[in-house]
Amino acid sequence: DLPEAGAAGPPGVTDEAPAGAEAGRVGALFADGLEGGHFCTASVVRSLGHDLIATAAHCLDHPDTTVFAPGYRDGEAPYGVWRLTRVWVAPGWADGRDPDEDIAFATVAPADGGETRAVEDVVGAFPVAAAQPGDVTVTVLGYPSVQDGPLRCSNATSLFSPTQRRIDCPDLSGGTSGSPWLAGGALAGVLGGYQGGGDFPEVSYSAVMGDAAMALYCEAAGVAR
Repeated sequence: DLPEAGAAGPPGVTDEAPAGAEAGRVGALFADGLEGGHFCTASVVRSLGHDLIATAAHCLDHPDTTVFAPGYRDGEAPYGVWRLTRVWVAPGWADGRDPDEDIAFATVAPADGGETRAVEDVVGAFPVAAAQPGDVTVTVLGYPSVQDGPLRCSNATSLFSPTQRRIDCPDLSGGTSGSPWLAGGALAGVLGGYQGGGDFPEVSYSAVMGDAAMALYCEAAGVAR
């Protein structure tokens, strides 16, 4: 098993995410292999097939060429590179790119066929949680496109609207879309939604994990609600 990460830093402070089980379940999405540049973030979540990732729906416009590298750091993919095999987005996103439904799930398989295990068996996976209070404290882990390692920030959230949650964390710039929002170690949202996750690096957003998002997750994960 991967070692667990240490405690998060002071609220609202963004630092480099230490290596460990938490960061190992989070990875960068690349446009076309590791040479294509990473543009979004995703994380492994529990599923019946042990092969499911969560990210923002706006990150999966080109799933046929997108690959996932969990634990990516300094140009290395220690847990392999994984291609997307199927994508689930909500009808409201598919039909009108509704920011309240800016969450997606995808199954993955080894890109080169060399790994025989499923991704969850390699790095573990986060459970998925819904019905969080408006002021829940979350930890966000994401990959800015300008650096080759994940950042980590924890802070209390607030409801920007009944369907959108916001957090004040600096330096969560382009590339962090799709980053998991972890409440007690469970996925409570992904960076995205309003303004595609936010027009400024200091304030980020996530669509609230409501009934529609949980139904989408259960369908993708092959589990009952």
